[in-house]
Amino acid sequence: QVQLVESGGGSVQAGGSLKLSCAISGDIISRCGMRWYRQAIGKEREWVSTIDSAGTTIYAESVKGRFTISQDNAKNTLYLQMNSLKTEDTAVYYCAKPRSSWGACQYNNDYWGQGTQVTVSS
Repeated sequence: QVQLVESGGGSVQAGGSLKLSCAISGDIISRCGMRWYRQAIGKEREWVSTIDSAGTTIYAESVKGRFTISQDNAKNTLYLQMNSLKTEDTAVYYCAKPRSSWGACQYNNDYWGQGTQVTVSS
């Protein structure tokens, strides 16, 4: 029922910018918050950013000051604005949303999108 679809990935030079989108269907975007993750080749999945149900944002230290998470409630879409991109930002980026049961958010049980590739070249 719930689907997350990422888009906006591509190739960009170091120092450039890219904006990712995650379209949510089957649920309200603001419920339980949203997260961005990324996974580079040969590395474990890494948490990037969270926006909670109140709109409060949190960032991994590696992207703090460069990335901005936001959402458009009317469009039911999550965004990740990425500025000052570095080669180490190269990864597949995923959006995730916690499942909920009886009004309780299950933060260890997420819906996942298919991912969108971001490649940063020097």
